[in-house]
Amino acid sequence: MPTILARQPRDLTVAWAQRVVARHHADIVVDKVEVVAVDVGTTTRVRVKVVHTDPQRLPEEWFVKLPSLAWQARLITALPRLLHTEVRFYNEVAQSVAVSMPPLLAAESRFGKGATLVLADLSATGASLGQPRDALSFAQAAEVVGQLAGFHARFWGSDTLYKHYGWLAGPVRRLEDFLGSALAVPLMKRGLSQAGALVPTSLHAGALHYARQRKQAMRFLNAAPHTLVHHDCHPGNLFWHQSQPGFLDWQLIRLGEGISDIAYLLATALLPETRRAHEAELLALYVDGLTGQGVKGLDAAALHQRYRAHLAYPFEAMVVTLAIGGMMNLDCNRELIRRTALAVADHEAFSALPI
Repeated sequence: MPTILARQPRDLTVAWAQRVVARHHADIVVDKVEVVAVDVGTTTRVRVKVVHTDPQRLPEEWFVKLPSLAWQARLITALPRLLHTEVRFYNEVAQSVAVSMPPLLAAESRFGKGATLVLADLSATGASLGQPRDALSFAQAAEVVGQLAGFHARFWGSDTLYKHYGWLAGPVRRLEDFLGSALAVPLMKRGLSQAGALVPTSLHAGALHYARQRKQAMRFLNAAPHTLVHHDCHPGNLFWHQSQPGFLDWQLIRLGEGISDIAYLLATALLPETRRAHEAELLALYVDGLTGQGVKGLDAAALHQRYRAHLAYPFEAMVVTLAIGGMMNLDCNRELIRRTALAVADHEAFSALPI
């Protein structure tokens, strides 16, 4: 099969688009390709208009993900093969996941050659795409929590979880964890310095201790029943269609504890005052959602303690994102640091980790 791999926006030519189209409909002819927008972050995200002979059968607005053109992001994402992971997710896992996501048009990954993901552009369907600093209402957060409960319950305690999806805990993920721990201290120090007053000084000692003991912290956070988790549930990775949420950016999907997604969501997607007012209710909704989907033996109090501990990771993720630079809009990054720092402080999250 002819390759659809591309390295940069100028590679998205008529000939390239014709190869994508040929994977679905050999009789459709591409007439024109227009690059509409380019956004560079952890990946290079390109919106293209593809004019062809049968828009009734195949969308003409495409969303293409390529390796990042930003050297910092490319350096961080290349070794753990994050875009390659998302390509494999769409090719092998997405059809089993009962949450909304963009329709796949084509996806290809080759070791040493790169990866390219081509999706239908949701903005052309009337969907509203989230931004990282969006603040969800309680009602919106409840919808997302409900979706996550269903997603987690689908794979919770499955005897075949590691048989079918064991690659999500394989060498690539182990390399990612190794790099995260090896770089944790210098990146945390740099990020805290750059964040300034966004992170209360009372958190600095705990954050640096967490970074020094990150490997032990990760072992604790992974010592729980596993399911599939998105692992990057900030508001910029959500979309909305007729008030219903969907999920974008599956580069970090892995086997892990479901409550980690809830901690990431509530810490990043809610204003602190909204989170404080509705946190307990949202956690209860999550437990009810899991129970309603057949998950048994849940201990709500124990789950709340795990939630506290998992708040450390979204804080780390946002501080490290700032330290690396070029991976998220700076204003958005700083706002998410503010939110996650307050969540960590409210729950004394570092104290919930036995490190």
